[in-house]
Amino acid sequence: MSDQEFVYNNAPYKKEHEARIIGISTEFGIKLDEPIFYPRGGGQPGDLGTIIVNGIHFKIIDTVKGPEGQVYVKIEDADVITNLKEGTQVTQRLAWDIRYKYMKTHTALHLLSVCLPFPVTGGQITFEKGRVDFDMPESPSKDEITDKLNSMVEADYPVSYDLISQQELRERPQLIKTMSVKPPQNVEFIRLVRIGSSDNVIDLQPCGGTHVKSTREIGKLFISKIEKKGRMNRRVSVVLQD
Repeated sequence: MSDQEFVYNNAPYKKEHEARIIGISTEFGIKLDEPIFYPRGGGQPGDLGTIIVNGIHFKIIDTVKGPEGQVYVKIEDADVITNLKEGTQVTQRLAWDIRYKYMKTHTALHLLSVCLPFPVTGGQITFEKGRVDFDMPESPSKDEITDKLNSMVEADYPVSYDLISQQELRERPQLIKTMSVKPPQNVEFIRLVRIGSSDNVIDLQPCGGTHVKSTREIGKLFISKIEKKGRMNRRVSVVLQD
């Protein structure tokens, strides 16, 4: 049972939140009981922002996971970490513009996996773009994929979450699109991200990242590049046109 409540899971639009320091590590950073900062993972960068401790602002330069899945925030001035005390109340402020772009890009990559129904061999999100590597022999048309993506964006499909047990997931292996990265095995339930309604499912797959509430929030997209990365591997990059 975790001693942390991962606020970013259930309230990804929360920009500010009070929390308490429950751990300090010179290796990983500061552990908060209710982090709003998403930890680096699944191709999505760790969140940035600020924590305010007794009126002093500390810049968050990364958010990471510890060895047992705990979430830690790393502050810019690492030398002062030993001066902080467990039990101290802090205010978290998210670098919202950056996080919101990650949310839109991450959701767009789910749509891309619908347009290109091939096994996924890798993926990454940056502030500039998102990309997915597919196990497919031929490169698709950039214009055709761009049109398909924007049609799904304009359809304004809802994005929601559900849970599935490890046993249920083993019985439905088709839900896992990634070839190398598998859902965590040390938890009872896995989080599912659904695009579309329960009676009109556009996409359904395990994912721990942050997403927007509906596809129209993503805005206009375009495929910027398709690269050949091997005989059976194509890297497809998508950019938000905002």
